[in-house]
Amino acid sequence: MKCPFCANEDTRVLDSRQVEEGTAVRRRRECDRCSRRFTTYEKYEDAPFLVVKKDGSREPFLRAKMSAGMLRACNKRPISTEQIEQAAFEIEKSLRNQHEREVRSFEVGEAVLDRLFHLDEVAYIRFASVYREFKDVQRFMEELDDLRQRRASHP
Repeated sequence: MKCPFCANEDTRVLDSRQVEEGTAVRRRRECDRCSRRFTTYEKYEDAPFLVVKKDGSREPFLRAKMSAGMLRACNKRPISTEQIEQAAFEIEKSLRNQHEREVRSFEVGEAVLDRLFHLDEVAYIRFASVYREFKDVQRFMEELDDLRQRRASHP
């Protein structure tokens, strides 16, 4: 593995661990030349999994894109990056189990909302305001009322 810092091809593995429920391997490496450490991941290659957008176009499902949206919603909230990454992994796993090759963007958004509902209600509202494209305060208040009702029925 080539060092990302000095491009040296001689690196050594310091530690290997299974991650993502055994579907990937995380390796801590150290460069023999510059002694800097870095992390690599080894993962099997899945069949293409596509997201069907509102306009009918398709693009590859990218967990990183989904995680980025979740991170923005969780900004300055008491939620760790590890919690967000784990939630994103579980959402992707669930979607892949439910759908063979394609998933509608609507289903991805709803899965993220459902997970954020259980993690943090402020993050949930932040994500919902962008995802559901609130046009005015009235729509925002309706979503808050829905959140209150849902919280009352799911203590």
